[in-house]
Amino acid sequence: MRPAVRLSASATRALPRWALLAICVIYAGSGLFGRDPWKNEDAAGFGVMWTMVQGGSHDWLLPNLIGKASTAAGPLMYWLGAIAIRTLDGWIAPSDASRIATGILFTLTCAFVWYGTYLLGRRPEIQPFKYVFGGEPEPRDYGRTLADGAVLILLASFGLAERGHETTPEVAQLACVAMLVYGLIRCIDKPVQGALWWGSALGLVTLSADPVMLLTLLAAVCIVAAICKELQASRTLPIGIALALAISLVWPLTALRLLPDEAPAFLKSWAFGNFNNLGAPPTAVFFYALKNLPLFTWPAWPLAIWSWYSWPGLRRAPHVAIPLTVVSVLLVLVVMQSHQSNLLFILLLPPLAVLASFGLPTLKRGAINAFDWFAVLSFTILGGFVWLVWIAGLSGFPHPIARNLERLVPGFKPEFSASELLAALLITLCWFLLVQWRLSRHPKVLWRSVVLSSAGTTLMWVLLMTLWLPLINYGRTYRDVATQIATRLPADYTCITPIRLGDAQLASFAYFGNMRFAFGDGDCDVILRQDNSDFDPPVAAPKFSWRLAWEGRRPADRDERFRLYIRERAKDKRS
Repeated sequence: MRPAVRLSASATRALPRWALLAICVIYAGSGLFGRDPWKNEDAAGFGVMWTMVQGGSHDWLLPNLIGKASTAAGPLMYWLGAIAIRTLDGWIAPSDASRIATGILFTLTCAFVWYGTYLLGRRPEIQPFKYVFGGEPEPRDYGRTLADGAVLILLASFGLAERGHETTPEVAQLACVAMLVYGLIRCIDKPVQGALWWGSALGLVTLSADPVMLLTLLAAVCIVAAICKELQASRTLPIGIALALAISLVWPLTALRLLPDEAPAFLKSWAFGNFNNLGAPPTAVFFYALKNLPLFTWPAWPLAIWSWYSWPGLRRAPHVAIPLTVVSVLLVLVVMQSHQSNLLFILLLPPLAVLASFGLPTLKRGAINAFDWFAVLSFTILGGFVWLVWIAGLSGFPHPIARNLERLVPGFKPEFSASELLAALLITLCWFLLVQWRLSRHPKVLWRSVVLSSAGTTLMWVLLMTLWLPLINYGRTYRDVATQIATRLPADYTCITPIRLGDAQLASFAYFGNMRFAFGDGDCDVILRQDNSDFDPPVAAPKFSWRLAWEGRRPADRDERFRLYIRERAKDKRS
């Protein structure tokens, strides 16, 4: 049984190419430049890239953060960021250069989602009802319209905004998951080519993640192959799996060949250490996902559920089975994590967007209006709030908002930027023009129900990355703290022993303060530690004592407090 999709050719008018491209470019480019690495994962990822750029082959083969091994993910994302930093050295700041790799991967994700949905949308079993006298859309036009809708749904997803603009391995994994979905779809009409695509995606996701992710997505491929006979599993599985294994082994074998003493322990931690983070779903993790996933994946998840519901006779067909299987397997991995984190949530978005797009043809008028009015009201109100806070920061009016701003980020001095104001005004004007067009024209095209949602998230992200960028940057960077610490360090110090410092702090201090850290049993003459409360000073040795040279914190963070101790000879202290 298939739904009675009745559409005219006019309902499948594709979104103008320039409009879709403009939304993607504006969304992807906003927030990539003009800011520092932010706590936590963004700064930590950049720190590994910076270590590669400053180091040698050892650092490229065995990723580390200024000497601290980084085995939570493979090196692919770090390689891409480090290459971008070296390529653009002297042109733009290293932190900005590293995020160019993020922008490229974001764009590739959108491209894979669009082409995968386009191929599915041309399939005969999902075509609209054919009228006696014609007038129904052509398969190509129908596929293009669904593909436009899939990209708009992807961009409309709330969780993509921040996570999709960071220098984390999950951004590379996002592109690989989108490539995997595209490869599985491509297998239907071009089996060998499709197997090469999804096999490459599995290999690359291993290099950007770990064997746990490889096995998870390989399970999804096998399940899809068993459900969808169109994939020709007996022919495509051997090709794809062989290619995936070949790509996956390139980096480990190279590291073992060139670094036989250090690589085995590192690769063992990378290959097996992440299995320790899996288990039966902890109650806290399960309820964390249950609470946060709906907002993170809105509006993709209700549209995806509707898509599954509205195709009751074709749930084993590729347009439902492929994206739904990938989502389901990744969802199991999400709830099996041993700790609460939304890092993996972003991986659900590409297959969710593909699945959700096939709910657009059967969406009821009431649901379309609900999505539209929710987008208009929520994003207009939120956008107005962003403008109001910006005005309060500059002018001090309204006074309550200005006082709250001073309390939340003490010491922040707003600065006027004509270019940021112009960009914010333009995006706000575009928003109101789009709302006026949508509500006055009532277009019948399929993507009408999600165009306001995607434009609204673009509006919010651009406003935050223009009007609020100095404020957010001030609240999430360690630049000032690193500068203060660097000025208190002795010119001839040997190294610094970090105590309770996170990866984001280590990366930021090394980058902004050019600090030299040592891990393990290094005999360092400086200690830098993070204390969440009052701690006793370090224990003095017979010939040495520790002098508190500095203590402080980021103005926007009341929980962190850093203390810098410098070792002195006891006789120097008496004198």
